[in-house]
Amino acid sequence: MNKTAIITGASRGIGAASAYAFAQAGYHLSLCCSHSSSDLKQLAAKLQAEFHTEVLTFTGDVGDHDFVHEMVNATISHFGHVDMLINNAGIAHIGLLSDMTIEEWNHIIANNLTSVFSYCKYVIPQMVSRQNGKIINISSVWGNVGASCEVAYSACKGGINSFTKALGKELAPSNVQVNAIACGVIDTQMNACFDESERAALAEEIPAGRFGSAEEVAHLALQLATGNEYLTGQIITLDGGWI
Repeated sequence: MNKTAIITGASRGIGAASAYAFAQAGYHLSLCCSHSSSDLKQLAAKLQAEFHTEVLTFTGDVGDHDFVHEMVNATISHFGHVDMLINNAGIAHIGLLSDMTIEEWNHIIANNLTSVFSYCKYVIPQMVSRQNGKIINISSVWGNVGASCEVAYSACKGGINSFTKALGKELAPSNVQVNAIACGVIDTQMNACFDESERAALAEEIPAGRFGSAEEVAHLALQLATGNEYLTGQIITLDGGWI
């Protein structure tokens, strides 16, 4: 029986790289994005052609609890089960907290943190019923240490880290593992705001001397998906030794 993975925020970056890695490993996929529907469909077509896997695509707001419910239900209805959930979707917000509006705060919390709750809520029952499943939450080093002018983003990622530890304990008796990857500076569109001099200065701060790649995050996610069932409730930092 083919395994099935749900990957959120899959039209680009870490999500797209994860979709490629899991398709290559033989997984059927259920992918979503918020806006880039054409990019997501192009990715799905490429994966289907290259790896002969089935791919469902959804476009919607992961911060919308009803959208998440519909996506998960459609995925389970089509494939029969979900073996793997990668909560990757997220947005950034840079600026002083005192300048942030309550609408901006609620928006980032809904997309980065509430979405994790929603997907887990609807995926978990069938994982527990089957006594098998894995959940990987894509977090950030800012969830470990916080970042100036990224208070809301840091709060979301810190929340994801605590969520991961608690849910890992809750689901361990059911043989469902929950872990998080706390990423450092990954070379994705989210970090495209840096100019060349800023990128060079930032790379110098990182002991590995470079940004990480989306493919490296995806490879670690795949290792967690296929690896040790005794590993759960952990925040695994992938940052080239930076933090």
